[in-house]
Amino acid sequence: MKNNFEKVMSERTDEELIKIATVEREDYQPLAIEIAEREIQNRKLSINDFQEVKENMIIEKEKQIKAESNIANSILRLVNFIIDSFAFMTLGFILSIAFGLVIFILNIELNPNNSTLFQVIGIAMYFLAFMIYYVLLETRYQRTLGKFLTKTKVTYENGEKPDLNSIIARTLYRLIPFDRLSFLFLKNGIHDMISKTIVIKIDKNN
Repeated sequence: MKNNFEKVMSERTDEELIKIATVEREDYQPLAIEIAEREIQNRKLSINDFQEVKENMIIEKEKQIKAESNIANSILRLVNFIIDSFAFMTLGFILSIAFGLVIFILNIELNPNNSTLFQVIGIAMYFLAFMIYYVLLETRYQRTLGKFLTKTKVTYENGEKPDLNSIIARTLYRLIPFDRLSFLFLKNGIHDMISKTIVIKIDKNN
């Protein structure tokens, strides 16, 4: 056990070691704390490093507690789901019509008996609408149409604005079976938990 802790702690960064020895002490066994402190001594880390990391951790913890205390309930999430589903499906229908007009204008001949091709095109248009709708709105505003109406928005777990990559990942995770209604049974939906995001109610300070 001791050798395992020594190996693990030796691979930790300076900041991670300081966190373990200060604000995260309660999350570790006494032996792990002892070895972490020994590793800190061996690296001769400054007390100033301790203070800075500790202050940053406290600030981040306070942000997270504030955000989690303001998480949108299942009813608001359900309203978001209904409105947003209607919105992106409407967009998908519009894109499908637009695609059809392009085919007509360019006089491209498609075999009307090839139903598989039309199904693939239809699915592609709705998938494109799905990605455009969520990624564009949540990246730009942190809010979809549903969230605008329910006065909610998507954030990281600490309340900060998610970046583009996180929003893209969050949107793709929505495709996981049963994810779209998982918030009815979980505090956060599956796509929230995997992407480390939450949906919170907007107050005057947000």
